[in-house]
Amino acid sequence: MDETQIIKIAEVLSEWNPLGNKAHNIPDLDGYRTEAIDIIATFHLPVGCATERSGVLTVLNQAFGLSLSEEDCAEPARKIALILKQHRK
Repeated sequence: MDETQIIKIAEVLSEWNPLGNKAHNIPDLDGYRTEAIDIIATFHLPVGCATERSGVLTVLNQAFGLSLSEEDCAEPARKIALILKQHRK
């Protein structure tokens, strides 16, 4: 897994901050680094297993008990997909 991808995706998630004010109550959040890694793993599943939006949605909803919709995740998922395409080995 590419460290540059992890950092850039964590930055996208931090800027979006789907947790909002609740982010301050998550002691091991670490700038969404763990979630970035999980999202990268989801995006590398075979085509048809997960769409970009549903991968982001699933990771964040499961990690934090959120109720994000695919629409909520559309823009961050688009940015994440671009990062992954730019940094493919």
